[in-house]
Amino acid sequence: MLLLRRFNRVRIASPCSVRLLSVKPISSVDDEKQLRCQDQSSYDQKTVCEALSCYINDWQKALEFFNWVEKESGFRHTTETFNRMIDILGKYFEFETCWALINRMIGNPESLPNHVTFRIVFKRYVTAHLVQEAIDAYDKLDDFNLRDDTSFYNLVDALCEHKHVVEAEELCFGKNVIAHGFSVSNTKIHNLILRGWSKLGWWGKCKEYWDKMDTEGVPKDLFSYSIYMDIMCKSGKPWKAVKLYKEMKSRRIKLDVVAYNTVIRAIGASQGVEFGIRVFREMRERGCEPNVATHNTIIKLLCEDGRMRDAYRMLDEMPKKGCQPDSISYMCLFSRLEKPSEILSLFGRMIRSGVRPKMDTYVMLMRKFERWGFLQPVLYVWKTMKESGDTPDSAAYNAVIDALIQKGMLDMAREYEEEMIERGLSPRRRPELVEKSLDETLVCR
Repeated sequence: MLLLRRFNRVRIASPCSVRLLSVKPISSVDDEKQLRCQDQSSYDQKTVCEALSCYINDWQKALEFFNWVEKESGFRHTTETFNRMIDILGKYFEFETCWALINRMIGNPESLPNHVTFRIVFKRYVTAHLVQEAIDAYDKLDDFNLRDDTSFYNLVDALCEHKHVVEAEELCFGKNVIAHGFSVSNTKIHNLILRGWSKLGWWGKCKEYWDKMDTEGVPKDLFSYSIYMDIMCKSGKPWKAVKLYKEMKSRRIKLDVVAYNTVIRAIGASQGVEFGIRVFREMRERGCEPNVATHNTIIKLLCEDGRMRDAYRMLDEMPKKGCQPDSISYMCLFSRLEKPSEILSLFGRMIRSGVRPKMDTYVMLMRKFERWGFLQPVLYVWKTMKESGDTPDSAAYNAVIDALIQKGMLDMAREYEEEMIERGLSPRRRPELVEKSLDETLVCR
């Protein structure tokens, strides 16, 4: 398999496992022959998406790989691989390149833009606070045969998710309402806007909007209750979420796994972890299978209650119940562990079990070790991150730089800072490094 010859650390997904390419470029004749003999089917959509994910924090390398794999290997990009690349570009506001890729998608039946494509475009525009550009993108959807209720919901959801709920409300109910040409669910729109107010943390406005739905006769469904229960939990009133749960049961509203997760969190916070576990058992008895988030909620409640053994037991039982732990499962435990050896042991178990840490996981661990004054574990986590093919973001660089400065290793800290700048990331201003630069300048003179 000839893949990523000019790229250093990239994970290649195969039917059996995900393996790591050598840090050094593949150049020897023997390696070339071996790679050529490997099955061409390894050039699949999953492999390319996995490789792109490694460069989620470096859009230039991601785009270089995206073009290279098509040109050098003959891989034909699919809608999903285009969408992944567009998402990475949008994260860095490279919108012109995003549209160039969308135009490339049109010429191939296997990679036509779909609703996910434009959901990504809406999300990235709104994240950059380019609301009008997001609306303009929606107006172009007639050209792609995608101007329908799904796209409209995606636009409203993007606005609400990223704290532009005022604009979303104006779009749906104001003077400049978009002419749909199709019907939209009044309840669904109100649910999206209710969730938007919760994203802003405007709890009073959430209560006002919840009551307004009753006043205007907007029917409340399972999602309405799930959103408002979540609002009650986040606003520090979990007992009110429990009250809503009882109201749902009295109205014979069948709960789904998302609603149960919120209820478990609310009851656990207000009445204790044992009551949360009771609801956990109840949901299984009622035929609603817990998902990863459900188990993570229980693990978090157990950790907060100091019941670490029970939390570990839950982690062990998850695979047996067909529910594989994720990075959040481990982060719940990391947050409560107080011994570096225990954390590193669990981190090793996480890697060996095939759970890929998120960048937040790496940063959390490095910051924890840095607070305790341990440099070697910080460097170990950094090395593991790099060897796993993950590209560090600003938070990761700042964590390792702060740890180095704490130990007086200013030269090495400066090297990482310069690496940040080369990648287009902005380091924090650190007096220690500035003073070092000034001293070196004066010596040179």
